[in-house]
Amino acid sequence: MYEVAVIEDPAAAEASLDPVRARLLAALAEPGSATMLAAKVGLARQKVNYHLRALESHGLVELVEERRKGNCTERVMQASAASYVISPTALSAVQPDPSRFPDQLSARWLLALAARLVRDVGALITGATKAKRRVATFGIDGEVRFASAADRAAFAEELSGVVTALVSKYHDEQAEDGRPHRLVIAIHPSVGKQSTDG
Repeated sequence: MYEVAVIEDPAAAEASLDPVRARLLAALAEPGSATMLAAKVGLARQKVNYHLRALESHGLVELVEERRKGNCTERVMQASAASYVISPTALSAVQPDPSRFPDQLSARWLLALAARLVRDVGALITGATKAKRRVATFGIDGEVRFASAADRAAFAEELSGVVTALVSKYHDEQAEDGRPHRLVIAIHPSVGKQSTDG
């Protein structure tokens, strides 16, 4: 089971968003049979089996084992991941494109960047999983408490200068065997705290 899986297929996204199937996915963090799940989610076993087949057809649940019970076989299933992220690829016709309206100070542009990050890293994970390889990535997550909007603006300007200098130092357009990497840095108010200031 993966910690996080990316859903790129529209039909798989639709299947995962069904409320009953979402509950089954959550319940299948631990392996379970249709009979066990029926008791947990309050549905008939046949209904659970129907939903499990749909989830299995999209790779959202996997067969863990088959147990013989009398004259029938009980299938024990488990979610393929502990959690899922739906890639903007699943909505390809309307997925955000940050190159359309680049604006470093726009929250909507930042959201478009984040969507592209999910799409790109999702595609990398999918390809690496098929090739049985790892993806070279790096991330930093932190929190800064600014005393004022002016301090936040000064921080953003200084950060921009430092990042620009680092990119200039390490970017080599002529590197024959070089591989381009995307760099995304974001600053936004923390959610759930004082997030309405200017």
